[in-house]
Amino acid sequence: MAIQTVSHQDASLPQKPASSLGWEQVRLIVSYLLLFGLALTFFYPFLLSLTTSFKTLPNIAADPVALLPETWVLDGYNAMQNMNVGRWIFNSAFVAVTMTLGNVLFASMAGYALARIPFPGRGIVFVAILGTMMIPGIVLLIPRFIVLRQLGLIDTYGGLILPGLITAFGVFLMKQFFESIPGEIEEAARIDGASRLQMFFQVVLPLARPALTALVIFSFQGSWNEFLTPLIVINTNTDLYTLPLGLAFLRGGLGMNLQWNAILAGSIVTTLPMALIFIFFQRYFIEGISYSGIKG
Repeated sequence: MAIQTVSHQDASLPQKPASSLGWEQVRLIVSYLLLFGLALTFFYPFLLSLTTSFKTLPNIAADPVALLPETWVLDGYNAMQNMNVGRWIFNSAFVAVTMTLGNVLFASMAGYALARIPFPGRGIVFVAILGTMMIPGIVLLIPRFIVLRQLGLIDTYGGLILPGLITAFGVFLMKQFFESIPGEIEEAARIDGASRLQMFFQVVLPLARPALTALVIFSFQGSWNEFLTPLIVINTNTDLYTLPLGLAFLRGGLGMNLQWNAILAGSIVTTLPMALIFIFFQRYFIEGISYSGIKG
């Protein structure tokens, strides 16, 4: 009798129509297809650049949008050996590493001061820093060139490094993260006799490792891909070309006879490190974006 009662209760439960399940599966498949198509749209230009770097110049001229080359050659990469690409890579790496280290140090110190140290005009300073993020970089090119020329930093490593040694985004990111750290931790360190610098370097900074990692990635990426600053700083000393700047001048006279396979080979060399960094550290990119949205 009990078994009959259970069966009767099961039969009374609402059942989802089989057609509804079928439509949910169709919607799921369509959604995945749309996402795959969107991802392919973004990935296809990179794939085309990669395969075109292995084409011959006649093959590129005959069918520039063909995905696969007729013959796989290394002409583009061999052409790069006749140029100063090794020095360009060194310059890009040196400038990017130096700017990243400086940005991590100075941005974290400035962010901590804005987050923890009360001083007159702190809010005004923070708003002014945020205001610089709203100014397009192209607007600052001429004033930046004038300042660097007055300081004698044209055609020097200092001119490449100093303008990006600290960024407004780095200060903003670190300030937002430091405000999320409980103040009781610093109070306990203060009771133990720690100074402000000791609290910063020994207590707070180790807790900010996720934000620091995100800042390192963002800073290195921006420095490695920077083009406008080297363009205005380097005028005559071609030995100071960075990789993006050198590739921009990788062309024939008056822009004719472009060696597309060499240009795209250099583009792959430029893009590959950033692509690998993003693949292995994409979690920190997402964390960096989430930290910048923390309420202050």
